[in-house]
Amino acid sequence: MSTPFLTTSQIAYHAAGKSILSGIDLTLKSGRIYGLVGQNGSGKSTLLKIMARQIAPTSGGVELKGEAISRWGARPFARQVAYMPQFTPATDSMTVRELVALGRFPWHGTLGRFTSADQKLVDEAIERTDLERFADSPVASMSGGERQRAWIAMMLAQNAQCLLLDEPTSALDLLHQDSVLALLRELSHERRLTIVVVLHDINLAARYCDEIVALRKGRISAHGTPADIVRSDVLKSVFDLEMGVFPHPVSNDPISYVL
Repeated sequence: MSTPFLTTSQIAYHAAGKSILSGIDLTLKSGRIYGLVGQNGSGKSTLLKIMARQIAPTSGGVELKGEAISRWGARPFARQVAYMPQFTPATDSMTVRELVALGRFPWHGTLGRFTSADQKLVDEAIERTDLERFADSPVASMSGGERQRAWIAMMLAQNAQCLLLDEPTSALDLLHQDSVLALLRELSHERRLTIVVVLHDINLAARYCDEIVALRKGRISAHGTPADIVRSDVLKSVFDLEMGVFPHPVSNDPISYVL
């Protein structure tokens, strides 16, 4: 049996005397996209930050390829795991090409030479995210969906095997939500990437994720395929809302609605 790409074991996190996460056990495999869902304050973003090594758990551990992430150097870790926070940093006058090129930093550092191989990966990332026509445009001039694609392109240029994204669709209209998540699903399956994405919309999670991890009050309330999770009884236990479920008229995927 192959080693899981990323695992968490009994993760707990406390802040200001409050328990944010407790007893989080997860096994994440290559080539799958996982959706983290749950009410506000359930610990989704905190868990993602722990996986990304942005913060350290109060107890428990995270392993990357069978080795504790604390034993990975900063640059080797960044070559494996790319993280996009909910609020991305300002890009000022940076162009798309310049932003995407930042993804190569873990491979050559501040003083390293930007090689033709680096440029090839940048060009390929821009092409794969359908941003060629924006390559020399300021990131700040783009629409929200296009900007999200630019950040995803940077993660691709980083050549990481795991992408962690915190609410990448929260400020997007329906068309761009669909576009961004469809791209992530394709990338996960094409490149055997492990992708974890925090989502608020359970229907988006059901449509695009291979597995859904539902958090409630800092614990895993449910974990399984969309068919396992998008059931009235499970959704009630996660969101405290009565929800009906019916199959999508085309794909037959389960869809929820609030009663």
